[in-house]
Amino acid sequence: MSKGLIIVESPAKAGTISKFLKNKYNVKASMGHIRDLPKHELGVSVSQNFKPDYIMDKSKSKVISELKEATLAADSVFLASDNDREGEAIAWHLTEALKKELQNKPVYRIVFNEITSQAINEAIKNPGKIDMAKVEAQQARRILDRLVGYEISPRLWKVITKELSAGRVQSVALRLICEREAEIKAFVPKEFWKVEGDFWKDNLPPFKAVLEKINGKKVEIPDEKSAIEIVDSIQNAETKLKEIKRSNRNIDPLPPFITSTLQQEASKILGFQAQKTMSIAQVLYEGIDLGGESTGLITYMRTDSTRMAEEAVTKAKDLIKERFGADLVNPKVRVFKNKQSAQDAHEAIRPTDPFRTPESIAQYLTKEQLKLYTLIWQRFIATQMKPVKLLSTNVKISMGNAEFTSTGAQIIEEGFLKAYSYINIPLGEKIHPDYTKDDELQHNALEKTQHFTTPPSRFTEASLIKELEAKGIGRPSTYASIIDTLRKRKYVNMEKKSFIPTPLGNDVNRFLVDKFDCLFNVKFTAEMETKLDEVEYSKIAWNDVVKEYYDQLQALINQVDIKKEKNNFIQDTGIACDVCKQGTMLIKHSKRGEYLACSRYPQCKNSKSFTRDADGNIKIVVPTPLEEKCPECGSPLMLRNGKYGEFIACSNYPKCKYSRPKTLGIKCPECGIGELTAHKSKKGRPFYSCNRYPECKYITNDKPLPISCPKCGNPYLVEKYSREKGKYKMCPKCKTEME
Repeated sequence: MSKGLIIVESPAKAGTISKFLKNKYNVKASMGHIRDLPKHELGVSVSQNFKPDYIMDKSKSKVISELKEATLAADSVFLASDNDREGEAIAWHLTEALKKELQNKPVYRIVFNEITSQAINEAIKNPGKIDMAKVEAQQARRILDRLVGYEISPRLWKVITKELSAGRVQSVALRLICEREAEIKAFVPKEFWKVEGDFWKDNLPPFKAVLEKINGKKVEIPDEKSAIEIVDSIQNAETKLKEIKRSNRNIDPLPPFITSTLQQEASKILGFQAQKTMSIAQVLYEGIDLGGESTGLITYMRTDSTRMAEEAVTKAKDLIKERFGADLVNPKVRVFKNKQSAQDAHEAIRPTDPFRTPESIAQYLTKEQLKLYTLIWQRFIATQMKPVKLLSTNVKISMGNAEFTSTGAQIIEEGFLKAYSYINIPLGEKIHPDYTKDDELQHNALEKTQHFTTPPSRFTEASLIKELEAKGIGRPSTYASIIDTLRKRKYVNMEKKSFIPTPLGNDVNRFLVDKFDCLFNVKFTAEMETKLDEVEYSKIAWNDVVKEYYDQLQALINQVDIKKEKNNFIQDTGIACDVCKQGTMLIKHSKRGEYLACSRYPQCKNSKSFTRDADGNIKIVVPTPLEEKCPECGSPLMLRNGKYGEFIACSNYPKCKYSRPKTLGIKCPECGIGELTAHKSKKGRPFYSCNRYPECKYITNDKPLPISCPKCGNPYLVEKYSREKGKYKMCPKCKTEME
């Protein structure tokens, strides 16, 4: 007997849904997209109104065959990819790829916000059709990104170096980072001074107040001399509590998570990178085996809506009553307003069942999964709890012609803080309730402190995502991949969790801003996002959006003089080439970073690594001389740093080309004769092997450490990594783990 076929994106999602449906349907996974634009050609026919040339993904041939076979055997097909543009496009591509097998079979589109038994069965009962407007919005974005990549990236290769990329949104994010860094470097600190003191009455506890006004005007103290003059003029003046105001105020809980705020908070609170957060959230959404019961623990994690299902809110209130007490339940259902650009296709990110508390399922989750689930659960529960109640106190103190102010607050009721405490509530000074107006006050010697204005902060992952969202650049689902690409391309480095553009990143940004400013600016990119939204709402044709962008792109590309631009990005250091003695050393870029090369290349192929000191001055990295002699010519050997790691080579190069890998001083565990050496793959990934290769073919990805095992005495340990434990050491022989 034939059954209905349900097609989803991932095997995990398929497995969870299969268990809910108990073999009533055949559930298969497409493994994401099965069709896309070709990898090594444009794949867009500009002359035919930007018609895309989609091809089957060759790596998915087995998956496609299985889907065709399953479709032929089915009596109906349900396309259950995610309910967003990308998911809609996947569903449409499936109908195109399976067109022959789908003939005369009913095809349905089903969507759900959470992977639970109730949600899945409800979706099957109420199927719909593919939303072609959504498909076209995704198609427009894909083609725009392809046009940018294929038209601009090759010019980056010719001007700066190979394997660079430009992206419609990615490059604007890089621009924000570079411009912020330029602001910081150009910033000139401005000196200012503060005058403050401790004030009290009788035996009441003192509180600190700051000088705000003199003769009714806001005071600005530019230097120490001015501060001394002010203090000397008021130090002995009569001091009174001029004004005291006490008021109650409430602080409401934050909205439930959307994609961007989840990434921001997970970064700040848990230290997770955006990509890591989304990866963990994906698993929580697709389903976790809870002791025989596989179910999705959170709602769909790619959303910009704060909407919450009525049923979920009711359950949250019941949970609050049971766990925290009825007095902490907010009397009214708290609803949060969406931002204007929100698509509202999904609910906010929340637990599928609030009664599935973090501690009740902790045993089934990894440490990282538990941390993220706990954060989501706490944030959602807090939305339906009473606000935090504060008693605020504002004080004004008169001292002669001067006025000092102080502010304090006291938490009267904790409210939602009992569930979600990750919120900063500045409390200021503790001002005792017995202080009253017209109190005569005593004070200590007034303090004069020097301060300087500070530059703007560098972007962190959290603040960059917040900035992109605020300016309408990209969409929540793209932030993680944008940031990941900036790292992979080596356009940015991370220092104290903040982005710093690399010299390569600065040069890429300089070229793009100089030649393509109108395409890679905040305003234009935000406007394009709005137009893609309008495509989704059938307000504008997707081809028109693409054509508008393409016409501007072509006009700018035609103005780029590659030869001239290339010269603009070559910096002559003036340092004489020590090999040919005729050329000078130029700063050039590669995938590995900046390096020096002779201006007479290819006649002279001399190249050197270099670093910069604090002032930006160039310091050539000199190979380390070794006491050992070259076995072939007798010249001293040198320790050098190459493309694939450190190696030992003859100082008489290029006349003598003797070289060998540097060993770690650890015997090979397989042959016991050779020693282990460090290498880098073509993709920059480290690995370790025996220096007797090819006689000994031992290889490992685990970094050997010259530390003996305290348990079995093995001469070395290896460095391991797991999501749960992070980095740790392990003995490869007895498997003993240690910090």
